[in-house]
Amino acid sequence: MLTNSDLQAIGLTVKLAGIVTVLLLLIGTPIAWWLARAKTWWKGPVGAVVALPLVLPPSVLGFYLLLVMGPNGPLGQATRALGIGPLPFTFWGLVVASVFYSLPFMVQPLQSAFEAVGERPLEVAATLRASPLDAFFTVAVPLALPGFLTASILTFAHTVGEFGVVLMIGGNLPGVTRVVSVQIYDHVEALEYAPAHRLAAVMMIFSFLVLLALYAWRPGPKKGA
Repeated sequence: MLTNSDLQAIGLTVKLAGIVTVLLLLIGTPIAWWLARAKTWWKGPVGAVVALPLVLPPSVLGFYLLLVMGPNGPLGQATRALGIGPLPFTFWGLVVASVFYSLPFMVQPLQSAFEAVGERPLEVAATLRASPLDAFFTVAVPLALPGFLTASILTFAHTVGEFGVVLMIGGNLPGVTRVVSVQIYDHVEALEYAPAHRLAAVMMIFSFLVLLALYAWRPGPKKGA
């Protein structure tokens, strides 16, 4: 059976992943839309920055986020001026770090989905006097819905599986920043292999269900194609 500490870590992890997924839907959608339609040379550098967490070691990203959010960092000074206090070693610090770390898992599937929509449907909407904003919500978003589902699932799953960044930013505070990956690490470090096995099995099942959902929603080849 899972311990109360395990269940607490699972609940905190689900809460973190849910908030990050919603925030990245709001942040990542306009970025993906711009990357899918931009014709400027800025598209390359912006796309590289978005994809940076895919190749950057989590400890490196966590280190620089710790500096930025710390008392002497620009974000840390801004939050202190607002009376919020420093973000490191808090739940909302984990949220900020996870938004940066999971950004490409939201943006890249959405960018591919928007590119697949093409120009023709938007041109037809324009001939019907739809504004660019109307065309986006009534044409582009419905056509890109599978991309939204894929991006949301990948973002949620990736946030659940984070370890390096959350440990750097959040530490290991029970009920505050101790997520599932850190809880498993704690069990192994304490030589508590049975609890580690149980919690790891939960993560294995979750990962399998995520992949199953992605393959189930992926459209198959059209007949006669």
